[in-house]
Amino acid sequence: MARLVLLRHGESTANRDNIYTGWSDVPLTSAGITEAQQAGKRLAALDFDFTAVHTSLLQRAIMTANIVMEQLDILAVPLNKTWRLNERHYGALRGQNKDATRQEYGAEQVALWRRSYTTVPPKLAQPDYDRRYTRYGYRFEPLAESLAMALTRVVPYWLDHIGPALIDGHDQLVVAHGSTIRALIKYLEAVSDGGINGVEVANGEPIVYDLDAKLRIKNKTIIHKQ
Repeated sequence: MARLVLLRHGESTANRDNIYTGWSDVPLTSAGITEAQQAGKRLAALDFDFTAVHTSLLQRAIMTANIVMEQLDILAVPLNKTWRLNERHYGALRGQNKDATRQEYGAEQVALWRRSYTTVPPKLAQPDYDRRYTRYGYRFEPLAESLAMALTRVVPYWLDHIGPALIDGHDQLVVAHGSTIRALIKYLEAVSDGGINGVEVANGEPIVYDLDAKLRIKNKTIIHKQ
């Protein structure tokens, strides 16, 4: 049996300001740094033996992963960074205030963009260029993504890297984002397309899965903030 921990990064400046972020690269706030430290301390009080940590290419997740690893005294453990764990791309919504978009488009439409499994937000007119993604073999950024689209890029990484390590009995830590963690929850728990709309993932609260050798969930625990 092995254990999987999913952790959403600590509060970012965009979280604080209620702004759509997606692939925009924003830092943690001081509160977010504290959330990461506290999450690491709560995990350190438990008996984990992580052999790898997985995160995105976005600094809010990388910073959280580094802080948690320091608290766990596992800085020597491999930290694997991949665009496949990046937050869902919010397209033309990124940088906009969420309350302002509710006023402009209506609360129902915004709820669909934020929580629906298949609805795609308004797209960018053209993709951005960021050398991080060309360097890692991803030649363009998406124009926008639904949660379903994010799931299609997350699952291959799970199948190639996280799942096999768990099958071999090695605990794994994933530090990522609200949408990509929701995608993993949907996949692991076989949540319906409609049911995933109601799944929320809080910043800095580790989700712990005890898994058997076939990656079936034996137990799930959320370690809430104190």
